[in-house]
Amino acid sequence: MPVECAILIGLPGAGKTTFYNAHLSGTHTLVSKDLFPHAANRQRRMLREIAAALETGRSVAVDNTNPSRADRAPIIELARACGARVVAYHVRATTREAVARNEGRTGPGRVPKVAIFTVAKRLEAPALDEGFDAMCDVLPGAGGAFEIVDSRAPDRAPRDTR
Repeated sequence: MPVECAILIGLPGAGKTTFYNAHLSGTHTLVSKDLFPHAANRQRRMLREIAAALETGRSVAVDNTNPSRADRAPIIELARACGARVVAYHVRATTREAVARNEGRTGPGRVPKVAIFTVAKRLEAPALDEGFDAMCDVLPGAGGAFEIVDSRAPDRAPRDTR
C-alpha cells in the first residue's frame, strides 16, 4: 500500500486534531505548523517534515487549516513528487460550531474568535482537480464521534460551513 498524505482542511476549532487523534494517529505521522511555533519559516519546516516522513515510507497527516487551493498546492505537489496518495479530509463545522469548540479550549490551543472568521472567509472546499486521489467530508458529532463521507457521493449534499 502506498504512503498517504492526508490533508486536513477546516476552520480553527472544527475538530481537525481530534479527528487525527481518533482516526489517523495510529497510521500517520502528525505534521503541523503548530508543532514548531518558533521556526523562522514554518512553511519550509512543515514541507521538510512532510518530505522526511514520506521519503522514509511513513504516511503523514497535515493538520493545519489549509483553507485555500493555494495553501494546499505545495503540499500536494510535494506528496505527488514522493509518490504518495493524497487525500483531503474536510472537517465540516460551521463558524458557530467552531467558536463553541474553541470556547472549551485552554492555553495555546485556544484561538481568537477573529481567526475562525478570517479562515471562514478564505475557506475553499477541496476539489479533485487540485490533485487529490480521494476526498472525504468529516462531520463532527456528539461526544467526539465523526462521520466520514466520500464527498463525491452523488447523494451527498454539501453542508454549509459558514
